[in-house]
Amino acid sequence: MVRINPLPEGLRYRAFTTYESRELGIPAKRLRAKDLSDGGRLIHVPKGRPLDLVERARVLTEATPGAWISHETAAILTGLGLPPWLDGGKSIHLSKPHTLPRVRRSGVTGHRVRVHPGEVMDLDGIPVSVRPRTWLDLANVLPLNYVIAMGDQLIRRPRPSLEFRTEPYAYLSGLQLLIRQHPNLQGVEKARLALEEMQVGADSYPETFLRLAMREAGLPEPELQLRLNPTDPMSPAADLGYRRFRIAVQYDGAHHLTRQQQSRDNRRDEAFLSAGWSYFKLNADDLADGFAGAIGRIKKAKLRAP
Repeated sequence: MVRINPLPEGLRYRAFTTYESRELGIPAKRLRAKDLSDGGRLIHVPKGRPLDLVERARVLTEATPGAWISHETAAILTGLGLPPWLDGGKSIHLSKPHTLPRVRRSGVTGHRVRVHPGEVMDLDGIPVSVRPRTWLDLANVLPLNYVIAMGDQLIRRPRPSLEFRTEPYAYLSGLQLLIRQHPNLQGVEKARLALEEMQVGADSYPETFLRLAMREAGLPEPELQLRLNPTDPMSPAADLGYRRFRIAVQYDGAHHLTRQQQSRDNRRDEAFLSAGWSYFKLNADDLADGFAGAIGRIKKAKLRAP
């Protein structure tokens, strides 16, 4: 029986590259032992070890000098999100500068792109497209309403107590500059159209979809983050609405199901109702309906308003 020498502690339980093994002085024949499986060119994986998206992204960039995570994969890793019908986890998207050959690997979608300084960041040791560049890259494959909604998430004001940041991921002026720097990128015209429709104030994709649906239905542009008392920064706020017609609309996503959040929501709801506003509380069922039923009710409330 051939004795298999144990791997260094740092490599026993994770995928690693041939480059790493050489730095540690591991003989090439040790990489062919039965406790390792072939993870693709220059990649070795402990036998039976499933790789999640983060580890796949990490080891692929380590095995592909000059490449970085981009497009759909970058959207997932940076929390931008993707439409449910666009599965960004099956294939890892890797970009390289346009002067280098395209990445060709099983399970990888390769891109050759023009990139400017500052468009790639380090995310826990993984090179990843920054969020604004990811938005621009995805404009080619996403419908316009998703490009607008993703853009709204870039420019929205964060909640420092929850997100541990004080600045938005991007400003409109920065996105305009980004577009000017990539005039020939596929999807850039759609991104330019999206810029004209983006608004600061939507905290989620559904809130943007609701705003766009209300506009499409002939309603006026709603005010976002509508405070009951506009002079009091601590006053309860609804996601959007019309102060003139005393109409407030709230979209409650999954995070509103927690007990603590429900208590805050109940106080907000009671405040608007006690003040005599028409108050609409929407959820995923309304989203699935394209907000058609909710918009009908909002229109009726607008007609009844003094």
